Amino acid sequence: MRGLPKPVSHSATVRVLAALLSYPNVAMRTHLPEMRDILRRESGLPDARRAELDALIGSLAGADQLEAEAGYVDLFDRGRGTSLHLFEHVHGDSRDRGPAMIDLAQTYEKAGLYLAPGELPDYLPAVLEFVSTQPPREAAAFLGEMAHIFTAIFSSLRERASPYASVLGALLELAGEKAQAIKPVAEPTLDESWAEPPVFDGCSTQGQARPGQPQPIRIVRRNNSAQGASS
Repeated sequence: MRGLPKPVSHSATVRVLAALLSYPNVAMRTHLPEMRDILRRESGLPDARRAELDALIGSLAGADQLEAEAGYVDLFDRGRGTSLHLFEHVHGDSRDRGPAMIDLAQTYEKAGLYLAPGELPDYLPAVLEFVSTQPPREAAAFLGEMAHIFTAIFSSLRERASPYASVLGALLELAGEKAQAIKPVAEPTLDESWAEPPVFDGCSTQGQARPGQPQPIRIVRRNNSAQGASS
């Protein structure tokens, strides 16, 4: 009796997808040619999806620096539907969000991965960096648990005709799901999102719960020996 086929690792592809969803600063864009090569070499995605990602990489490489950064902010930091902070889609501004953040950060720490101070664990590029460190079966399962959130973001990006939708489509395919757009939930206007709350009626609004500037998140391994030497 034959056993199940051994799962194939797509860790390098996942890391590229994480990088593509990161803030397109100069350092990130410097690595775009390398990202393209990795996607071709690992061949973890269908040809059609890889061609879409190749087009996204080309557009980022050819864009003006300021325009690329402004476009990223307008797309991902101006509404909940396209937010890359996953708990925005699950908990919003509810009190459940804090404990969920703590649990996720502890999951990273158990794997020996740590966020820099002030960085949020639910930022999708950070989540994907963690996923890329996991064995193939666990990585696919972790992506599968987030598939409904990926679908929501994918749908909102498709509605905006954004080439970034191809990244979420790729994540769905790596999770074993079909990338299929659904009707996005109607979002409040920008004015409503940033409205001040009534006095003594809650501590935050959607706008206040998010930073004013995008801050790419980087997960790093803690070097215990180095820390001991410096203390």
